[in-house]
Amino acid sequence: MFSPSQEDVRRFFCAVYEKSLRKAPMEAIETLASQWIAEHPEYHADFSNVDAALRQVYSNAQGQSNPFLHLSMHLSISEQCSIDQPRGIRQAVELLTHRRNSLHKAHHETMECLGKMLEESQKARRPPDGDAYIACVQRHATRD
Repeated sequence: MFSPSQEDVRRFFCAVYEKSLRKAPMEAIETLASQWIAEHPEYHADFSNVDAALRQVYSNAQGQSNPFLHLSMHLSISEQCSIDQPRGIRQAVELLTHRRNSLHKAHHETMECLGKMLEESQKARRPPDGDAYIACVQRHATRD
């Protein structure tokens, strides 16, 4: 299992942002990351200086969103959908995308479910419940 450090993740997104500015060739995962970075111009300053990115501490208590976590979740959901793991996530996200008329909005709602599943898994010290995760996304897709 690939388990990058916080520093690895931050360096990755900063490097992708820099490559996108230069219009440099990218690997497939970098291209996907650059597309999600483009969807979030509010985070571009966070990706523009790798040294500052490595030092930055984001605090939920102070209302700070962690752009590296946020983009990592976009990539995770994209990967989950590409391989349909957990089974059924692709269809649930596609339904939510259709209902919201936006893949980006669907991802943000899916992130809520993913975060909830991970938090519950950690609290209960048990494996993540993929069925509950998919059910949560489906609930989002069926409500207005």
